[in-house]
Amino acid sequence: CETCSKEEAKYRCPRCMKYSCSLLCVKKHKLALSCNGVRDKTAFVSVNEFTDLNLLSDYRFLEDVGRTADAAARHPIVHSPTTKKLLYCLRNKARRCNIDLRTLPVGFTKRRENSTTFNCMEKKFYWHLKLVFPHCHAEYTLKGVPDDKTLADILKPYIDPVESDPVVCQRLKIYTASPQSDVQILMKIENRKRNSVRYNELDASRSLLDNLKGKVIIEYPTLFVVLKTLKNDMVILGQ
Repeated sequence: CETCSKEEAKYRCPRCMKYSCSLLCVKKHKLALSCNGVRDKTAFVSVNEFTDLNLLSDYRFLEDVGRTADAAARHPIVHSPTTKKLLYCLRNKARRCNIDLRTLPVGFTKRRENSTTFNCMEKKFYWHLKLVFPHCHAEYTLKGVPDDKTLADILKPYIDPVESDPVVCQRLKIYTASPQSDVQILMKIENRKRNSVRYNELDASRSLLDNLKGKVIIEYPTLFVVLKTLKNDMVILGQ
């Protein structure tokens, strides 16, 4: 047993292939390695170890994918006139603001998550927004962010030393300890080749709407907050 090293192993974990002797050791290994015990159907298998069993497993996996895609295509929401009308209206309003908003088919995670709305009375977008802090491996999702709010105000509850939430501040302390002039807000440029990924640098003093003008948005904006002094692999357009 690779957990207690005392008893003879009786079980082998389908995911991480660790040997265990009892239910107690199985639970301990799952807790220690954050293992869910479910076989990874997409795990890499070298050509030398590839067997008929692996081929059958891949075939069944592709069948499952096909069934899931077919079920999503048959979902009533896909063919709902109301849904199509709302999406058309949203894209049309964005186009008038010089924003190329594109939506994904039903079944995609971003389509399911997106809560962006347009208030016709106020003539204002309320965006679904994702903030990513790469240096701390943290992500936060915001809903109903008005388009006239500046990026600096959006980030205040996260990286401002005084106004930020204490729990969030502790997690993002590398940002709160840095001067505001060192903070850089980037957004990935869509529809580029994978070997040529570039980012637009946004202006924190301007509104969210002003920063999104002239850009392609797939479902909702994702903003990457980075520090200039720390190394990152994000290449800004023009560099």
